[in-house]
Amino acid sequence: MKIKKDDYKDMLEYLTNKRWEGEEFVAFLDDFSPTRKEELYTFSTEYDVMEFCYEMSTDLDFYNFLSIRSAYKTMQEAAANTELLIEKDGIVDVSLMVAVRYERLEREQLNNNQNSEVMNQKNFEYLRDQVKYTGFGEGLENDLKQKIQEGNPEFKLPYETKYGNDTVNATLNFSQSKQSDMYFFNSYQVNVQKENNAETMEQTFYINKGNKITLKEAYNLMEGRSVNKDLTNKDGQVYNTWVEMDFKQSDNNGNFKLKHYHENYGYDLEAVLSKHPIRELGNEEYKSNLMDSLKKGNLQSATFQVNGAEQKQYIEANPQFKTINIYDSSMQRVGNRQAKKEQQSEGESRSAKQDGKKEKQTPAEDDGPEIPKVSKKRKKNQSIS
Repeated sequence: MKIKKDDYKDMLEYLTNKRWEGEEFVAFLDDFSPTRKEELYTFSTEYDVMEFCYEMSTDLDFYNFLSIRSAYKTMQEAAANTELLIEKDGIVDVSLMVAVRYERLEREQLNNNQNSEVMNQKNFEYLRDQVKYTGFGEGLENDLKQKIQEGNPEFKLPYETKYGNDTVNATLNFSQSKQSDMYFFNSYQVNVQKENNAETMEQTFYINKGNKITLKEAYNLMEGRSVNKDLTNKDGQVYNTWVEMDFKQSDNNGNFKLKHYHENYGYDLEAVLSKHPIRELGNEEYKSNLMDSLKKGNLQSATFQVNGAEQKQYIEANPQFKTINIYDSSMQRVGNRQAKKEQQSEGESRSAKQDGKKEKQTPAEDDGPEIPKVSKKRKKNQSIS
């Protein structure tokens, strides 16, 4: 951490106050330019500051951190003894001063080794959890640890699973920072093999500052379904959007581009579901689980109540046309007209029970037009070299 000499007193006071407020670590952009007070980030735990530095660092920008206690004590000592001040052209290198102070401490080398081991362990634990919560489970833990210990600048981990009758192979890509020993989980490539189909489909998904898509969500996108995500833009602002794969456009790397339907697009999943006679909507817990599953891009079973009888059907979100797609128990697409007739029939049945009359109900319309039956063959047979 480099600061202007003119800011020394103000920065020392700031770090001292933060320490007494309970903050333990300070993160900063580690480059040649002096850091201002407004560009510092403080944290109470080592895990939080490491996670922040990990998420914010790229090949161009590297975030580092210091113990606030060590930083302000080092600066206090240098304020009392200017010989300890490391300054050039009006720029004070606080990080270097902290390092020099450590060298004066007894058993510094032992402490450094211990700190390095702790950092490596924290890096492994973070990657282990990141791999797990991206949908790859815990089975890669030993391979991950071994690869990190080998110390190669890059490594890959293979993974295979099945969704229904589809075989999904993934390759997880890791690389080491050029400025430290820390490893990053950069991306993973997914290959979907349909049953009884020689053709495969491939897509690479990138892990970028928290904007990650899980493996199951990736599979759902490759199946042509939509996924609802909270993403972060370049300014650090979180926004909600539906994500869908555009099979008509690909980028220079052969990946299909992603289409986004933001909040202001006006797709209200709960309102759309309420237009259908779905039994699960009558129970708040079942309703919440149903909506969560649809937001993950799943093809979800639901119980439709038609003419007093229950029918098991399958539904998926369709944000583009502000509706849902419905399939029968044989996975045949149910058109909007049929769905509306079911809804109208159910409405009439409820009215008859309530009033003892057979008044015809006006059906509630879906927000989007009737959608032609989608050919899954096109997406199944696509292959990316």
